[in-house]
Amino acid sequence: MTEAAGKGLAPELQAWVDTWKTCTEQVLSQVSGQTMAFEMSAEPLPGADSDLWYTIVAGGTLRGEKTLRLSADSATRLAQKFLSETEPSGGPTSEHKEALEELLRQISGQTATALASSVGGEVQFHLAASASPSWPAAATACIRTRDEAGTPIIIEIQISAALASALQPRSETPAARPAAPPPPAAVASYERLMDVGLEVKLRFGSRRMVLRDVLALSAGVVVELESNVNSPVDLLLDGRVVAQGEVVVVDGKYGLRVTQVVSTGSPA
Repeated sequence: MTEAAGKGLAPELQAWVDTWKTCTEQVLSQVSGQTMAFEMSAEPLPGADSDLWYTIVAGGTLRGEKTLRLSADSATRLAQKFLSETEPSGGPTSEHKEALEELLRQISGQTATALASSVGGEVQFHLAASASPSWPAAATACIRTRDEAGTPIIIEIQISAALASALQPRSETPAARPAAPPPPAAVASYERLMDVGLEVKLRFGSRRMVLRDVLALSAGVVVELESNVNSPVDLLLDGRVVAQGEVVVVDGKYGLRVTQVVSTGSPA
């Protein structure tokens, strides 16, 4: 650990951790139905063999890795909030670990979306359970809260040197300077369109069928789609693909965690 947790972070790293903290609060508050507030902590997370580690590999505009470390108690309590469990548990079960991983994926997805504008492009996060990292952390921070019983819930974040370097502000060159803003009249024209409602659809897959097969459809018939279960789901706007992502379930409703934004919509 090269820095005290949450102390002395460079501004760009502090902004990164703050964004992760905010998205953690938002996702947990949404899934638990209770307002969750975390704070930065200078107290490092004590190490234990039972700690759970997760590695997040950044792609898109950024490159690098970071890890999340949680104690078994913190992991269990977060998983129970995700599963709406209230009974005490002796430790994280396999179901708890699966729930925690899905929770962290949702937080990662929301954080990637929130960071895109500040880093100047699309951010992708790929999360997986892992062992402790082989690389030394360039920066370490902890965010913590307490549950209803007052028991601490702590998440330690370690940022690799590669990711810390990618987050460093880049010197501005003439070619990299942003384009001049559009004239006020053009801005006003666009603003008038911002509240126009548009219908978007999710497409899990498709298949071409001859008419005789369509007419033969009946209850119980299975129609096999061309996409496999690991293929990204398309987000369609007016019949054109504008984004792709993974299906998630939030409060019993389907949702889409965007993993890629298509710059030019492709025909459906």
